[in-house]
Amino acid sequence: MTARVAMLTTNLAPGGAESQVTQLARRLRGRGWEVSVISLLEPTAFGPDLAGAGVAVHSLNMDRGARGASGCVRLVGLLRQLRPEILHGHMFHANILARVARLACPIPVLVSTLHSAEESRSGSVDVRWRDRCYRLTDRLADATVAVAQAVAARHLSAKAASPARMRVIPNGVDTERYRPRRDLRDQVRRTLGLDRQFAWLAVGRLIWKKGFRNLLEAFGFLESGVLLIAGEGPEREDLHRLARGDVRFLGQRDDVADLMAACDGFVQSSFVEGFPVALLEAASCGLPCVATDAGGCAEAGVARIVPPGDPVALAGAMRGVMEMPPAVREGLGLENRARVAARFDAGLVAGLWEALYRELLARWT
Repeated sequence: MTARVAMLTTNLAPGGAESQVTQLARRLRGRGWEVSVISLLEPTAFGPDLAGAGVAVHSLNMDRGARGASGCVRLVGLLRQLRPEILHGHMFHANILARVARLACPIPVLVSTLHSAEESRSGSVDVRWRDRCYRLTDRLADATVAVAQAVAARHLSAKAASPARMRVIPNGVDTERYRPRRDLRDQVRRTLGLDRQFAWLAVGRLIWKKGFRNLLEAFGFLESGVLLIAGEGPEREDLHRLARGDVRFLGQRDDVADLMAACDGFVQSSFVEGFPVALLEAASCGLPCVATDAGGCAEAGVARIVPPGDPVALAGAMRGVMEMPPAVREGLGLENRARVAARFDAGLVAGLWEALYRELLARWT
């Protein structure tokens, strides 16, 4: 049994949550589901990937920071045209807008996905208002799905979601694309100007939640190595000023899999997370990983875990990986690859979503 699915996302921009929306939409379309993606903001990424897979992309053209009334009206009109049996929201604004729209446009099944433990607005740590919005609209969703147990636990403890409707489905990785590539290693390292030094890779938006200031401080304690940072964001200039040692800012990249093939280790320094896609991708590429205990990082089982905001502990974990004999590091990387392939392969995760959709549709029919 397949059906019409509309994915409603706050944005289609470079990012882990957006990549998961794109990946799931493409997988579902390939399995016979009729899928469309609706972005609140004008898309800046993933459009060609979705169009190439036969997934229609729509934009509500909302302005960042604008109130949602006009966008809700446009959404209701679009939903009446698309007539989805399943409306699947992703991230805070899309989740709330989908729930409100359901009051004016009957949708058989509504699913909300929580992509972060704390969905605070930019530059803020206060989630109380957003938790309250989730709490007040909880009954309008048939299921609220967290990408990690830690994400579910945080929202349940705040009473932002009800246990009866809470599920956990992890993020998934395209393990065919993200795989060990020794054939690429030397070529990419030459392109990056890397010699024999140990190369760390960090990937993410340059925002406070990702903890890059903490990472730069930790890297400053190391005696050797190079740190590559792939991503863009509002903290770029400040981070450039703070960088000490061989730190290279690569900007926004669409060749992260190649970068992972060239590097020796991956580091995730976040204060706030959901279930970080880049960490799973690095592990799938066979890299040893170090990560802070944020969101579902520890649940992945693929990283040395240290407390968030502790640069000394982060540096110690990184140094420990660097001091491993090469054969031990390689074995650790292969174990990481096996764990990701067994638990987080994108095909397996898409199957979990299909099972949930069919369960909820069966209640309606």
